[in-house]
Amino acid sequence: MKAFAALFTAVDQSTKTTVKTAALAEYFRTAPDEDRLWTIALFSGRRPKRAVTTTQLREWAAERAGLPLWLLEESYPIVGDLAETIALLLPPATREADHSLASWLEALADMPKRDLEARKAFILDAWDQLDETGRFLFNKLITGGFRIGVSRKLMTRALAQATGQDEAALALRLMGDWTPQSTSWHALVESPDPEENESRPYPFYLAYQLDDGPESLGPTEDWLAEWKWDGIRGQLILRGGSHHVWSRGEELMTDRFPELARAADFIAPGHVFDGEIVAWDGTQPLPFNTLQQRIGRKTVPKKLLKEAPVILLAYDLLEADGQDLRDTPLAQRRARLDALLSDLPPDAPIRPSPRLGFDTWEGLAETRATARERRAEGLMLKRLGAPYLAGRKKGDWWKWKLDPLSVDAVMIYAQQGHGRRANLFTDFTFAAWNGNDLVPFTKAYSGLTDAEFNKITAWVRRNTLQRFGPVRQVKPELVFEIAFEGIQPSPRHKSGLALRFPRMARWRHDKPVQEANTLADLQALLAAYG
Repeated sequence: MKAFAALFTAVDQSTKTTVKTAALAEYFRTAPDEDRLWTIALFSGRRPKRAVTTTQLREWAAERAGLPLWLLEESYPIVGDLAETIALLLPPATREADHSLASWLEALADMPKRDLEARKAFILDAWDQLDETGRFLFNKLITGGFRIGVSRKLMTRALAQATGQDEAALALRLMGDWTPQSTSWHALVESPDPEENESRPYPFYLAYQLDDGPESLGPTEDWLAEWKWDGIRGQLILRGGSHHVWSRGEELMTDRFPELARAADFIAPGHVFDGEIVAWDGTQPLPFNTLQQRIGRKTVPKKLLKEAPVILLAYDLLEADGQDLRDTPLAQRRARLDALLSDLPPDAPIRPSPRLGFDTWEGLAETRATARERRAEGLMLKRLGAPYLAGRKKGDWWKWKLDPLSVDAVMIYAQQGHGRRANLFTDFTFAAWNGNDLVPFTKAYSGLTDAEFNKITAWVRRNTLQRFGPVRQVKPELVFEIAFEGIQPSPRHKSGLALRFPRMARWRHDKPVQEANTLADLQALLAAYG
C-alpha cells in the first residue's frame, strides 16, 4: 500500500501528463504482479462493490475520532471530499502495517459476505494501522469514488512504456469481462493474444471546433459537408469472421450493441468503418436520451433493444478488403463507402451518413440552421483531398456546431465545490417560474470565472435561508443565463424535463428575477427540439 500511496502522491501533485506517465510506468516496472494487476483494475473501473454506506462511514469515523457527528458533517463541505475529511479527523494510528494493495482490495471484495459488525471492525482496524494518505486511499476504495486524475488511456500508455508492448494491443487486452480474481498479470499483459490484430481499431481522427464560420476555408467544392450526429462515435471492425465495436475513447463496446453483429451478414470481412452509433426510428435518429439508456450496460434487455434499436451511420471507410485506406483522399474513401453500402436492405444495421449538397457557404449556413430538426448538433466539414490522420489535427476536419439553446433562470440552491474550489460555492440549482412558484429544472457548476464564483460565495453566505447538509437554500434574487445543447423529457425531475450539458453562460446583473423564463418557455423548447 505504501508504494501505491507514493504513486498517488506523485500523480496528485502534478498536472503534467509526462510526469504522471513516468510515475505510473516506474510503478508498473517495480510493483508486485498482484498489485500491478489491481492497479490496472482500479484505473479501468473494476473496483470492489461498495460494502458500506457513506452514512455508516461517517458515523464510525465520528465515533472513532470522539467527535459529534454534526462536527464531521460541518467539516465535510469545507474539505470538499468525504474520504479526505475522515482521514484528517481520525486520531493517529496506534500501529504500522504495510499490507499490499492486493491484500486490501481482496479483503474489500470479500466484505459483502460479512455481517455489519464484522465490516465495522475491519474498517476500524484498517484505520488504526494506516497513515493519513493510506487512510485517504482506503476510504476512496471503500466508497467507490476512486479518481486521481489518471485516465484509462494514460494508464495504458504508461503500461506500454513499462512493458515495451504496443499501446493499442494493450488497450485491447484490458477490455472485456475480466477481474483480478479471474486472471493474472502474466495472462492479461504478457501472454500473446492471437486476436489482437483482427480486433484492433485505428486511431480516431478528431475535428476542431469552427467558431468564425467557414468562409475562410476556401472554395466550397473542396469540402464535404454532413450532419454532426448526436450519438456515440465508433469504429465497426469486420475481420476474421467476427466483429468488434470500439468507441472514440478506445473502449470496446461490442456487447452493448448486438444489432451491429448483423453487419457481417451483408459485408465481407476485411472492412473497418468510422461513424456514429445512434438510436434509430427507421427514418432518423431518436433523441440522445433514448440512446443514453443503453450506455454503460454490458447486457441489453430485449425490451430496450426494441425501444432503442441502434444503427451505425458510417461516414468513412478506413479499411476495405483488408487494405488500409487511411492515406487515400477522403473523396475516394467516401466513394467506396457509398458504393459498398448503397444496395444494403433497409433493415441492415449500417448505412451511409448522407452527404449534404451545397454551392455556397451562405446556403450551407441555412442548412445548418435546421440541424436540430434532424436531431443533429450541427455540421461536419471535411476536406475532400485529406487523408485520415490520427488525433486532433487542425486544417482538414471541422465541426460547425449550432449555437446553444439558452434560458434565464433563478438560482435557488448552492453547494460548495471540490478540490481547489472546496471553499467556494460553485454548484447551483436553477429554477423557472410556474405561476408564482419557482420550479427547479437543472443544476450547473461551470461557465463562470473564479472572480465571479468568489462574489457569489460571499453573497450566498449573506443570503442563506436554510441548510440541508452541504446544500444551502438561498434567497431567489440572482438570475443567470443557462446555455445547453439539448432538452428532453424526464419523469425523474419535478419540472418534467432535463437539459443536456447545462452551464452558466453569464450572470444576468441586468435582469430582475421576475423576468426569468417560465416552465412554459422550457416546455415550448421541449416541443420544438426534444
